[in-house]
Amino acid sequence: MRRLACWSLPLVVVLLSAGAPEPAPAPGVAEDIIALVRAQWAAEMQSPPNVTEAFANVADDYTEFNSDYSTRLEGKALNMKLSEADAKSSVHTIASDMANAKVQVYGDVAILSYNYVGINIDKDGKTEADRAKSTRVYAKQNGKWMLVHANFGADPAPK
Repeated sequence: MRRLACWSLPLVVVLLSAGAPEPAPAPGVAEDIIALVRAQWAAEMQSPPNVTEAFANVADDYTEFNSDYSTRLEGKALNMKLSEADAKSSVHTIASDMANAKVQVYGDVAILSYNYVGINIDKDGKTEADRAKSTRVYAKQNGKWMLVHANFGADPAPK
């Protein structure tokens, strides 16, 4: 009989747990998480954008990956500063939604993944589609769901 190498044990555990059903989220958690994102988008689409309201459910130690920067963005303060500067842009989002939304809940952690779809408008009234592959991680802190990490990946338009 062949012995398993030490590194094989985690693989066996992964393989055995791969068929395990996903935990069922507590009632209403998925809807609550999605509502937080929609509220953030609504605040960002105000004229002028309400950055403070948009960041109401963002943790102080929030981190973010996105396709605009080659490094992880560290902290709520930095992300708010960038959002405030972006609010002065002549390009604004006028519609946003999520396709294929999925919320996975693991105790006090919730992961939302979706395809972002939006429409931006420039100062001349020209509109352009906006897209991203998005993942947001929320943690329950002091009884409140807080965004602790997000990854907004590029999703180039098909040619």
